[in-house]
Amino acid sequence: MSKIAILKPPLTDEVVRSLKAGDEVLITGTIYTARDMAHKRLCQAIDKADKLPFEMKGAIIYFCGPTPAPPGKVIGAAGPTTSSRMDPFSPKLIAAGLKGMVGKGYRGLQVRDALKQYCAVHFSALGGAGALLAKYIKAAEVIAYEDLGTEAIRKLEVADFPAIVAYDCCGNTVYKNV
Repeated sequence: MSKIAILKPPLTDEVVRSLKAGDEVLITGTIYTARDMAHKRLCQAIDKADKLPFEMKGAIIYFCGPTPAPPGKVIGAAGPTTSSRMDPFSPKLIAAGLKGMVGKGYRGLQVRDALKQYCAVHFSALGGAGALLAKYIKAAEVIAYEDLGTEAIRKLEVADFPAIVAYDCCGNTVYKNV
């Protein structure tokens, strides 16, 4: 039976172990946006032992490239992008301390193995609902790779951001035939 968990990043191993595939979560606190090119740059920084633009240990990355903020709003539409696009990069980030990711859709075997090996979790958010999900984002600021435009890394402050545990750290998933 699934439960609703209230999460406040940074996540710990204990919190991650308590989450099971199918659990609903509400995330409150700081998360970071990053898509393909930002993931590539983060991995390059890890390879060079450069300082990362945010503390990776316990962090949650939201696979999102939000639209520009309309007048009076902190952010535009902020829906999840396809998670598998980050598969080439996610294992390295998980090994560096990343504890959670939010996207939509399936993850590859190497990512699922990394989730188990390093005690991390993958959440799914409702695709096609970027305008609705933006309502849970209370603040947004670009903190790295501004030249990437909408794909720059943003620090988001979220309140009760809804997601579902799609892959837990024990190898379980909400997806069939994976």
